[in-house]
Amino acid sequence: MRLLVFTDLDGTLLDHGSYDTGPAMPMLDRLARLGVPVILASSKTAAEIAGWQERLGLSHWPAIVENGAALLDGGTDDSAYRRLRAALAGLAAPFRGFGDMTDAEVAACTGLSPADAARARRRSHSEPGLWQGDAAGLDRFLADLAALGITARRGGRFLTLSFGGTKAARMAELVARFAPDTTIALGDAPNDIEMLTAADRAIIVRNDGGPGIPPLPGEDQGRVLRTRAEGPSGWAEGLAAALADLGMTEKGDSRG
Repeated sequence: MRLLVFTDLDGTLLDHGSYDTGPAMPMLDRLARLGVPVILASSKTAAEIAGWQERLGLSHWPAIVENGAALLDGGTDDSAYRRLRAALAGLAAPFRGFGDMTDAEVAACTGLSPADAARARRRSHSEPGLWQGDAAGLDRFLADLAALGITARRGGRFLTLSFGGTKAARMAELVARFAPDTTIALGDAPNDIEMLTAADRAIIVRNDGGPGIPPLPGEDQGRVLRTRAEGPSGWAEGLAAALADLGMTEKGDSRG
């Protein structure tokens, strides 16, 4: 069986607070032995994702960056980001994006190291940030963004703005490239829903500190699994259950 795994990072493969991946490493090693591609799909930048790929032993696979705005191998043109920042300046709304923050401020609100925060601010396609107004103002802000062709996606921490591109769309590109028999997607936040619903099997990793994910199509039929554990422990739990259900062995065989 040719299996392809797509996974969010923060709150899913990474612990939401500490960014620890320890509980997930045995499962990552198992997937590597099975020859299963693991595609990181995150709001993080290409520079950030490249660092995590190296730490996790996934540098030989592509990745989905900036909430689906691009693939890691899709270049580093930042013209879209500059247009996005210009549009935000014209709206003058109480939205504070990474482009409005210093490295230290991004580090403080994310828990990243100063070096990782600097990488998080080197953006090419999208702008994560914090809404600092009221709910009515947010609705007006989202409407104004939509009129400019800008989409907004809610993650575990931030509202991320871009001119389009989704994790699901990039996922479809990679499915066409790898031609798997089965796809599995893992996530914990609303901005993962399109990716989760596009996969053959979805794993919602528990995150009690996030906004949560509502019931998804196929959940009653077992296509969607919700984990008991949070973060990387839940990530490993969910994949262990999925592999067992597929009959995957260390040699990559299945029940068919």
